Amino acid sequence: MGNKPTIAISHLGCEKNRIDTEHMLGLLVEAGYQVDSNEELADYVIVNTCSFIQAAREESVRTLVELAEANKKVVITGCMAQHFQQELLEAIPEAVAVVGTGDYHKIVDVIQRTETGERVQEVSAEPVYIADETTPRYRTTTEGVAYLRVAEGCDYRCAFCIIPHLRGNQRSRSIESIVAEAEQLAAEGVQEIILISQITTNYGLDLYGEPKLAELLLALGKVEVPWIRMHYAYPTGLTPKVLDAIQSTPNILPYLDLPLQHSHPEVLRAMNRPWQGRVNDGIIERIKTAIPNAVLRTTFIVGFPGETEDHFQHLLQFVQRHEFDHVGVFTFSPEEGTPAYDLPNQLPQAVMDERRDALMTVQQPISLQKNRAEVGRVVDVLIEQENPDTGELVGRSARFAPEVDGLVYVQGDARLGSIVPVEILDADVYDLYGRVADTPTQLKGALRATVHLV
Repeated sequence: MGNKPTIAISHLGCEKNRIDTEHMLGLLVEAGYQVDSNEELADYVIVNTCSFIQAAREESVRTLVELAEANKKVVITGCMAQHFQQELLEAIPEAVAVVGTGDYHKIVDVIQRTETGERVQEVSAEPVYIADETTPRYRTTTEGVAYLRVAEGCDYRCAFCIIPHLRGNQRSRSIESIVAEAEQLAAEGVQEIILISQITTNYGLDLYGEPKLAELLLALGKVEVPWIRMHYAYPTGLTPKVLDAIQSTPNILPYLDLPLQHSHPEVLRAMNRPWQGRVNDGIIERIKTAIPNAVLRTTFIVGFPGETEDHFQHLLQFVQRHEFDHVGVFTFSPEEGTPAYDLPNQLPQAVMDERRDALMTVQQPISLQKNRAEVGRVVDVLIEQENPDTGELVGRSARFAPEVDGLVYVQGDARLGSIVPVEILDADVYDLYGRVADTPTQLKGALRATVHLV
């Protein structure tokens, strides 16, 4: 082992990228490489890049330049490597390899080849690989939570999105493979599993000839893990069968992440999402009827080319009407290689920024009201961090997903990675504040106040 170089990985981008990072770490450790979190001590630094929007590319480039200036041997992996492989090799002489999104499983071979002096380009034009439960993995999340990829790639062609070009068409894992990995994670003490893919509601369509999300959720309901959360649920895939599976399976959280992007049919048509405009209002009401305690998160794009003031007002009213628990807002980012890049009537950044701020201003009192409704209740909280100076614990209730939603700040004692009942004492727009509940009465209240009522 002593003869092998030390390797650090710099992870950028989304949780799908994170899983790729974790598999690369697992493969390297299995092959006997020393992996160090300190980039200064490493011989090689693998930078797993993001290329989703301009800001993400800029962060990736900054990281690469800083490492190059520190004379590190840089291996560029991920979406930016898939997108700009030749340009990156030309711009960054210190880059010893570029590895595409469908080739990260070859990372050990790539490192070995660079050690012989080869400058490696390992980028498949059409990514087809997807890891499964047998692929080594070294988790980088807090001990209580893990992401589980159910599928990779996307068959949709939204006008603004470069992801299908970078990640390929959808390819789903089998239900058996996903359940096997979930059981492995549960055995490791994971308390929350987060299911991810580009379109989770389309899970299984490529493999089984029809979506099989409901069947997957029912199968995962037998895994002994307290919380299973689902991300990227396209509204058209939330059929009565899927909603019933969520409602009837105790460990499936009724937390729905709906990437709606807009509300106005004309904008959605321009985005190449015309199907969504027909279901927006209806599906949200159907969700609330089927799952009265559903927690709804969504994201919107403001400033899409041709978005008029009337279109934007429609979106504002849509957000006010439906009172989502959590809302994220992005300004449109023109991505070269997508149809939206060349659309006429591109909006100035200042207008887009103004619309983003206006939409968030509308959402904030809604979020505050939702959070204040928690005050006085006892809710289950997954404890993830401890402030070493104050002893204050930080965690999340079932209403909050990691990274994108709020936190719960907790007074009292609890083990990291455990789920404990917490009495909520205060709330602001984003976060909750409470103390560990420990009396029998409070514990009973915690059971009743979890997202699935007993």
